[in-house]
Amino acid sequence: MSDDDRPESLEARLRALGAHLAVPAPPPADVARAVRARLEDAGAEDERARRPDRRRAGWRPSPRVAAASVAVLMAVLLGATPQGRAAVVSVLRFAGVEIHVGGAGPLPTGVPSPLPGERRVTLEEARRTARFPLAVPSALGDPADVRLADSGRVVTLLWPGVRLDEFDGTLSVVWHKELGEPFPEQVDAVRGWWIPQPHGVSYVPSGGGAPHEERVAGPTLIWQHRLVGMRLEGPDRAEAVRIASSAR
Repeated sequence: MSDDDRPESLEARLRALGAHLAVPAPPPADVARAVRARLEDAGAEDERARRPDRRRAGWRPSPRVAAASVAVLMAVLLGATPQGRAAVVSVLRFAGVEIHVGGAGPLPTGVPSPLPGERRVTLEEARRTARFPLAVPSALGDPADVRLADSGRVVTLLWPGVRLDEFDGTLSVVWHKELGEPFPEQVDAVRGWWIPQPHGVSYVPSGGGAPHEERVAGPTLIWQHRLVGMRLEGPDRAEAVRIASSAR
């Protein structure tokens, strides 16, 4: 379309032409109002004809639009109440650990059972049998007790009041944790995560299936040492970071 054919250009030309024409006096006001109303009614009818009436045509939103609308509505409703916010769960997967934050129920009770195939071994046997290179924190020295579980998938090192689980968690989830608020804290010193509150933890067997019996874990530091997943339970945050930094 050329510039001369555009509606605004045509209107300007007609206005210029009108300035040079002799026209009769305008009609009475009541006639002008009637003509204008008639023109507006005609324009409205034309617009309705071009745009189908969704109610008369039995219009229904598409499944995608309906689902999006429900999702937005649910997000608004959930965020509007404390109960709704508590039901929203965030998931963090890191170094073989899957952490669910925000929807935790009561802490588990009772005495947890051992991990699958768990047995007491020496540190040397654990080094030979584990599926990964075993690391020992120099800040703690040799462990008082060593456990091997799930055909060498997990090695647990124990000191008084301290538990260190090392595991092959590079490709699959090994531990499952259920937390309430707050969200875990990022720890730059070891590129890991600190969970400050007691929480439920369960073991996910290497053969699949339901997680192993849940137990209560204390504040825990999770990090990855080379390609090995590590979870340290017992010390406070500062001490946990110091121990983790000494793992060799």
